Amino acid sequence: MKPKHSSTQSVQNPSRRSVLKVAAVGAAATAFPFVWTPSRAANKRIVIRDDGGIYTKAYGAVYYGPFTKATGIEVIGVQANAEPTAQIKSMVEAGSYTWDMAKISQPAILMLTSGGKEYLERHGLEADPTIAKIPGQYMSPFGVGTNVYSTVLAYRTDAFKGRKAPGSWADLWNAKDFPGRRAMRKYPFDTIEQALMASGVPTAQVYPCNLDRAFDSLNKVAKHVDVWWTTGAQVEQMLGSGEVAMVATWASRAQSAMANGAPVAICWNQNIWGCDNWSILKGTPNANACREFIKFASDPKRQAQLVDYFPAGLTQPEAFNFVKPAVAKNCPTYPENIKSGLHIDAHYWLQNQSVALERFNSWILS
Repeated sequence: MKPKHSSTQSVQNPSRRSVLKVAAVGAAATAFPFVWTPSRAANKRIVIRDDGGIYTKAYGAVYYGPFTKATGIEVIGVQANAEPTAQIKSMVEAGSYTWDMAKISQPAILMLTSGGKEYLERHGLEADPTIAKIPGQYMSPFGVGTNVYSTVLAYRTDAFKGRKAPGSWADLWNAKDFPGRRAMRKYPFDTIEQALMASGVPTAQVYPCNLDRAFDSLNKVAKHVDVWWTTGAQVEQMLGSGEVAMVATWASRAQSAMANGAPVAICWNQNIWGCDNWSILKGTPNANACREFIKFASDPKRQAQLVDYFPAGLTQPEAFNFVKPAVAKNCPTYPENIKSGLHIDAHYWLQNQSVALERFNSWILS
């Protein structure tokens, strides 16, 4: 069944977390006590790939600037929108490092460490007192969790004024009881999981994904989907203008629309979440400086300052001790939000992404 208004653009894999349009960055974060014991005196600069936009601004104020002040080590943030696995492999293979570190997802870490060659350094920070406070679900030997991102069901509150608002993926599928224009992502990642949960699969049983059941479920919703979106900017525009009443989207885009004054709310129930990590490129001569930066940036009180710039998915549970409750409730890792969520299975997608993408592309064109 062919979805309505499907774009002629080929299905691509845009970045999941896009920049938020929020207030201008304020003064640099307050410095925290920090002892720098360099193992290499020559380390004077590290370059970190991040997501750009508000992320670079926030990290500059909360992490980069204060770290440089405390250590004398300059930190430069470089934007790269998509998961930069190809770039990292190229740098490591050539032994020429444009970046020393990268903020990347758990699936990207697996892609860079599961093929018989490791393109990332083992950070070896598990025993560090600060790092040890980060829950294991946000950690790996090659990455220290720094931010959790989520895909959620967002909706216009004015579209549901005086009636029940959507509260699950099943409600997105239920056009009879929850009428209104709908939008979904034109890509299998997250969309497959949504289809399974909408069909009644409990979060604990989503993986391994039953693709037959998922596409049967997608067949049922396709005729009700008015827009299959391909970019986060498209989602913001639709939510801001009221073009759609509800949309499956990255939480950051819904939050951006809210920050810009749109009457938008987020359903956190059954959110689909993943974790971005600080990861060090294999062989970089600045690996030890990167490790010190990771320890510095993992301080709970420092991490909490990110919410001054965007509703961050804080990976340090203690960070919520320094966040106002009203703000904390809008963060992906707020206890009630993360408890009802589905952790993306990076191993599943590493093994099945090609099959799922090929099948989804055929389905969307049928």
